[in-house]
Amino acid sequence: MTISTHTKVQDVFNEFNQLFPFLKLEFYKNPHEDNEGSEVKDQVSHGTLLGELNPDLMDKSFKVDPSMTVADFEKMMHEEFNLNVQVFRKSAGLWLQTTATDGWSLEKQNGKGERSTKDYDIKPIEMKDLDLD
Repeated sequence: MTISTHTKVQDVFNEFNQLFPFLKLEFYKNPHEDNEGSEVKDQVSHGTLLGELNPDLMDKSFKVDPSMTVADFEKMMHEEFNLNVQVFRKSAGLWLQTTATDGWSLEKQNGKGERSTKDYDIKPIEMKDLDLD
């Protein structure tokens, strides 16, 4: 991923989504506590430049380790770039903040999101009364 003052939130969103198609990354004006969600009113527009969120931002490229936990990724984004992010996971037709599962790896979250979108063709079981008199 590439972080710079001239990078738009949408660019980081797109890069993250290419790595993890069943996760999305949103940026916020304020940080959130561990295992807590971010408030919708604090969410930043995708057209926002990262330099507007952190004028002291240094240009940097880095690789996201899929085995990194969501909590560690969000913490790293805050500590290294002073950017407040929240990871969301696809759950059927909804996007959920991963607050309850921040200890899961990005890879595990993405897999869970992928499985939630699958349509499993499971035939119903015919139940019969098996009581013996």
